[in-house]
Amino acid sequence: MTAPIRAMLSMLVLALIATACAANGDAGDPTAAQEDDQQPAAAETDVDDDADRAPAAAASLDGAGATFPTPLFQDWIFEYEAEVNPEASINYQSIGSGGGIEQFLSQTVDFGSSERYLDDETLTEAQAARGCSAIQFPVVFGAVTIAFHDQEFDDLILDAETIAAIFQREITTFDDPAIAALNPDRDLPDADIIPVHRSDGSGTTSVFTVYLDHTADNWELGEGTEVQWPSGTLGGQGNEGVTAQIQQNPGGLGYVNQAYALENQLPTARVVNDDGNAIKAELENTTEAAEEAEIPGSFQFDILDIGGEGFPIAGTNWIFAWECGYDDDTAALLRDFWSWAVSEEGDSLALDLGYAPLGSALKDDVLAAVERINIQQ
Repeated sequence: MTAPIRAMLSMLVLALIATACAANGDAGDPTAAQEDDQQPAAAETDVDDDADRAPAAAASLDGAGATFPTPLFQDWIFEYEAEVNPEASINYQSIGSGGGIEQFLSQTVDFGSSERYLDDETLTEAQAARGCSAIQFPVVFGAVTIAFHDQEFDDLILDAETIAAIFQREITTFDDPAIAALNPDRDLPDADIIPVHRSDGSGTTSVFTVYLDHTADNWELGEGTEVQWPSGTLGGQGNEGVTAQIQQNPGGLGYVNQAYALENQLPTARVVNDDGNAIKAELENTTEAAEEAEIPGSFQFDILDIGGEGFPIAGTNWIFAWECGYDDDTAALLRDFWSWAVSEEGDSLALDLGYAPLGSALKDDVLAAVERINIQQ
């Protein structure tokens, strides 16, 4: 090879090296190289932070409990799995609040759901069983409305005393004087009333009977997830079962979550609240009722003594989880899903179905509770 050619090749090699160095940000500069060595460490820190917040790609959850929020939970789960975390798998069994509490306490599910909060005695029992504290937090509010089989009774006005008398079989026809007095402008038929109630342990029953026990002086059946209903009434499993019984029986009258009444186009009553206003169970009235509730840091509360334009029979759905005992992926998915559910996107789905989302101040407290899931690792 001649000297001129060797010189030309040497110049070409040097030019290529210079170009590569420029593209790499002056790789020949020791200071630049040191700065480059520090960059991966910063990037790894960011990734770790994200990993603390985001669920594992293949994580799964099993939950069980209330039928009250089932339409909403179905939408939340579908949207989350489709748009937020396609690798997640969330299964929710709509078995009633009593079953949800039982399965949560027996630790056969990752989370439980109920319209009845865990009282102090149950929380003590839970801690003894798991070795750490149970966490409970509300996720949504909803109305428990009185629904009818017959469209002619839509907007019929009832108060706590007449509702109590109907379910205690003291009022048995729609033209009873007590109902007629509340509806002077209506021509009421001499038709039998068929009261329909929950046959399973139910948070919806708890919301309904707590309201009657607190408000109606004539109520004698007590309150709780189950009460002893008199003969002449019909039972249905879950909100779905009560809805079906109302639909199938002329004269049917039962208590169901408002979402089920909306979904099945059932006529509903106006219920007289503490200020004497006859209120329909609609979203804005449920929201007003929720905003009137006094909510302690323990999240143990009932919605009672509602006036203004608030619908008086309103309930809350609580989620139960644990401070310990989950694997990292399950815990991360629990935190991520419930944080997302009470976000603005989750709120939008709730509103579409007639549920009232959490207020902003309450939402902050709930998110703090969600972050306690698996805190004792």
